[in-house]
Amino acid sequence: MNPNTCFVMKCGGSTLAALPDTFFADLKQLQEEGMAPVIVHGGGPAISRTLERLGIESEFVGGLRKTDEAVLDVVEMVLAGQINKEIVRRIQLSGARALGLSGVDGHLMRAVPVPNADEIGWVGDISGVNSGLIRQIMEIGYIPVIAPIGLGENGSQRFNVNADTAAGAVASHLGVERMIVVTDVPGILKTVNGEKTVLPVVTVAEIGEMIQSGEIYGGMIPKVKAAIQCIQGVVREVVIVNGAEPRVLSKVLKEGSVGTRIVR
Repeated sequence: MNPNTCFVMKCGGSTLAALPDTFFADLKQLQEEGMAPVIVHGGGPAISRTLERLGIESEFVGGLRKTDEAVLDVVEMVLAGQINKEIVRRIQLSGARALGLSGVDGHLMRAVPVPNADEIGWVGDISGVNSGLIRQIMEIGYIPVIAPIGLGENGSQRFNVNADTAAGAVASHLGVERMIVVTDVPGILKTVNGEKTVLPVVTVAEIGEMIQSGEIYGGMIPKVKAAIQCIQGVVREVVIVNGAEPRVLSKVLKEGSVGTRIVR
């Protein structure tokens, strides 16, 4: 597998559910042209709704969900079951082929406890990725769709892994330098002469300054912080795009003319 033809895409579960059929048609066309997509997805809102429905209390510590065994059962059920299979179904409806996995399958993602595990529970950082398995899946013509559940080094303990961290680790282990983050916004916006315009390129340092100055605010803050989390290892840039834009993946990969590139 050539790193130049492989691309990793990170999507939130709610974003993917709202994407038009044309997005998946674009994905299918890229695969037919020899590109090798890998999808890593989240699903925070669906997890929250399910926990609430089951009467299980949930809280966040530093942006990460506090995860005991009861919460972990729901996280795995929603991510690896419901959302993962919804994405696979939609890809297959477009005519492309997809295979849904979680990080538990084939020891796909190994995880270790985060530093503050004593206060946040079974939340993990990625310590290893079975990139060979991902490559084999792509080589037989399937798009891997990965739910971010990690497996501890001893193979028995599961971990809830932040989807952005997981996507960055998968991309880095595959040797991919650029990642695509699919959202519901066209990129990072800046107000120029009273009009909002999409910034084509922005550095990690500039994002920090824009958050401090208030130019990046509200719901955009977690989006850009999440994108920055993907820049790790060999991953040098992340492109934030609106998945509803026609042929958005083709535009990123062939023209580089859409969204905001976040660079180191």
